[in-house]
Amino acid sequence: MPLSEKRKQLLNVAEQLFYDYGFHGVGLKQIIKEANVATMTLYNHFSSKDRLVEESIKNRAERYWSYLNASLEKLTESPFISIVQQHGKFLRDVSPQGCMFLRAVEVYSGTDNNITQIARDHKMKVLHFFEELAISNEINDYKNFAYQFMLIIEGATSMTQVTNSTQATDHAITMTNMLLNQY
Repeated sequence: MPLSEKRKQLLNVAEQLFYDYGFHGVGLKQIIKEANVATMTLYNHFSSKDRLVEESIKNRAERYWSYLNASLEKLTESPFISIVQQHGKFLRDVSPQGCMFLRAVEVYSGTDNNITQIARDHKMKVLHFFEELAISNEINDYKNFAYQFMLIIEGATSMTQVTNSTQATDHAITMTNMLLNQY
């Protein structure tokens, strides 16, 4: 079912505000104001702030998958190099200050809600995707390869906060080539 324009607007504004200021650093009033919607519009789409956070994280995951899928549409050398390049583009375009999913795990861990699980499920889905891609590329030790590749991707995400996405991506490409040469 396609999202209504108001729901999309709320999700996009909330996702960006949560990313920029933290999950607890943003109130619903600020989201309502910046999305330019009525209070009831927000509550018609989301029953609580936690539901809005959950859906914002899911929205972020969909955006990430669109970047990953684009990497497979324009293969240059190997699918893994293309993934690193697209991941770097995602970091530059969307996520230059680190990982929203890991922030969610950190902030909501130990609480009684679905937010942490949604973020962890996203990371596991990415890992399983890398495993399947390794299998289709005839990498025998696909589980270890996928895990190591995931660490390269996660490291690039972390290093973007320290250096920048271009430098982190360049190093991740070098490391991915080294990993591919081992398998």
